[in-house]
Parts: sequence; structure tokens; C-alpha cells
Amino acid sequence: MKFIAIIPARYASTRFPAKPLALLGGKPIIEHVYNQVRKAVDMVVVATDDERILRVVESFGGRAVMTSTEHQSGTDRCYEALTKVEGEYDVVINVQGDEPFIQPTQIASLMACFEDEATDIATLVKPFTPEDGIEALENPNSPKVVVSCDMKAIYFSRSVIPYKRGVERSEWLNAGRYYKHIGMYAFRTHTLREVTSLPQSPLELSEKLEQLRWLENGYRIGIGITEQETIGIDTPEDLEHAERFLANQQR
Repeated sequence: MKFIAIIPARYASTRFPAKPLALLGGKPIIEHVYNQVRKAVDMVVVATDDERILRVVESFGGRAVMTSTEHQSGTDRCYEALTKVEGEYDVVINVQGDEPFIQPTQIASLMACFEDEATDIATLVKPFTPEDGIEALENPNSPKVVVSCDMKAIYFSRSVIPYKRGVERSEWLNAGRYYKHIGMYAFRTHTLREVTSLPQSPLELSEKLEQLRWLENGYRIGIGITEQETIGIDTPEDLEHAERFLANQQR
């Protein structure tokens, strides 16, 4: 199979304007992301809506394409970028542009999901551990996933799923396995084309989780497991945390 990784990177952000160009360890965040993805995938493209980001990507030798400023999601931006690059690809990997510490092994786990012909879309999960604590499990900003025996997603929710009847809340993490969703996706090319034309679904509108639209329309989402936590950068404060993390890595 031929894989392409596309990194959506928009300039405007309510919480952190110009985030892709912010410096981390002396390099733009988008450069860190690009270099990490290139360790796993030969063809990598940044999909941006701003020429400043385009120029920076090209300055460090990366590939970039301009996309519309009107897209509502990174998935839509990925599909437009796909239509603008040369070549035919079987699978598109959508890597968030604010994940500078993404690991090649995580991308490889996504790619491996497509060895199963029944997989339309793939994503990652990380098991919760008792050390994470019940507060982490109950955090609505950290979606949970129920996974089938054949490693397909059954449901995603901001609530704690499954509910452990007859077990004290404080013991839930000791009484079963819970999965945290890691928001990285890969799509078969025809699936990406199809899902970008779907209207929002009732479950998606309820939980504000885009992936529920795909489940609700019958797409099969394969699950890869990672033991590594991702460090996304949503705010300037997150960037400070990332700087400290990078400094510790370099010691």
C-alpha cells in the first residue's frame, strides 16, 4: 500500500494564533512535526491556509500546499490537499500539526491497521492506568473508547465507558481496561473522500466528536494501541511545558 501523511496547519487560532510558526527549541513547531512524521512515511505534505506557513515549510525543505480558509476540520483540509498532490495513494494519514513529539511507532501502528481489509479508518488509543487516577478517566476533554474483540471501535464518548455496575468509582481503573482516545487518524483514500461529504450526525452533535459521524454511518474504525502519551500544544502555556519536555529529552 502507498501511504501519504498530511499535516493540517492553519494560521488562525483563538487560543494560540500563528501556533505552527511558534518556536520550540529554536525551530517552528511545524518543523518538529514534519521531521517526526518523515521518519515513518516517505511522502509528507503540510496543508495550510497561510502563505507564511507555506514559506517556512519550504524553507526547511518540506512540501506544502495551500488550502481554503473555510474548512471546518482538519479532515476536510486533508482531503483538499490530497486532491492537489501528484500520485495515487491508498491511505491518507492525518497528523495534527501541534504534535511535535509524535513517535514513528505510533504512525506505524496506524498503518498496520490497514492490513485488515475490513478497516476503513484507523485511530490510536492509550490504556488508562490506575496511576492516572479517576479524575483523568472522568475528564470530558479526554474521550474514551470502547473496543471490540477484533480491535474495532464500538463507541467514543466524553463520559466514562463502560460503566462498572456494582463497583466503587474509585476502583474502576483496577476493575477493567479503559482506553483514552489519541486523536490521530488514517483513512483509505476513498473513505476520506466519502466522509468529507457527510452531514453532521446526531451522535456527533451530542458529544462534539467528529468520529461518531463515521461510526454512525457504518464506517469501521480500526484501533492501534500506543503506550506513549502525546503532547499537543494548544496554548502558549502548553508550549512552555513542551520546552521543558524537549530540554529533558536532550539531556
